[in-house]
Amino acid sequence: MVLSLLAGYLFIFCARVVDVSLATIRTLMIVRGNRLQAAMIGFFEVIVYITALNRVVGGLNNPANLMAYALGFATGNYVGSFIEEKLAIGLITVQIITRNPAVVENIRQKGFGVTVLEGMGKEGSRQVLMVSLSRKALPFLLDLVEQEDQAAFVTVMDTKVTRGGYFKQTMKAK
Repeated sequence: MVLSLLAGYLFIFCARVVDVSLATIRTLMIVRGNRLQAAMIGFFEVIVYITALNRVVGGLNNPANLMAYALGFATGNYVGSFIEEKLAIGLITVQIITRNPAVVENIRQKGFGVTVLEGMGKEGSRQVLMVSLSRKALPFLLDLVEQEDQAAFVTVMDTKVTRGGYFKQTMKAK
């Protein structure tokens, strides 16, 4: 009897972790314009969700079912964001503001396309670098910038669509 109850709680918890993790990935796929992948993920997500919900609603007299459901939801949010971070799906645009011209050359030598704009900051002129790349390449780019200019100001923005330019050519080659 006790083993059966524990197995039920574990099932509810695990099902919730899976369905919320899938929901996180599905939402990101929609935002990134991957509708077909989002629909396929959603199909499995709702099956797992309804199965877990059925277990909880069928045993509302047992508060531990609700606790397992809530814990699974919370854990699923954490696991889903962790998985998304590891998958690093999509494109980003990095803006780097620097005084050091070596940053541009170092980034270009590593194969990244860089657009350089002249800017004016509080303390004088700066170079504003725009680099589009895959999210998976971000740590590598940040290391390159750090090597040349630890004081560089860096912002990272999601990019939904790119068209033309050097970025597209390098993506085909890799």
